[in-house]
Amino acid sequence: MQKLLSVIFFAFTLAFANVSFATDSAPQQTQSAEQQNVVNINTADAEALAKALNGVGLKKAEAIIEFRTTNGPFKDISELALVKGIGEKTVEKNRSLIVLE
Repeated sequence: MQKLLSVIFFAFTLAFANVSFATDSAPQQTQSAEQQNVVNINTADAEALAKALNGVGLKKAEAIIEFRTTNGPFKDISELALVKGIGEKTVEKNRSLIVLE
């Protein structure tokens, strides 16, 4: 009887150990994916901006870099609309992809 209880306890422990590992790894994977999908418009190069932002090609990305070089770093994401070729709609559809640091 004691051997049976030990086996049940061991199986029970293993079952819950796997569940805790599965729940611990899931948030890390989501967090990594989120981190990969954002771009810092104050530090990214033109290629990274063009790749990360919807509706922004290499030419517009270069305009972003030229704007920040001339005017200093962006203080607010909305300022991106001041860049020639970038409108409010482009800013809004990319807002969740942009960070300022």
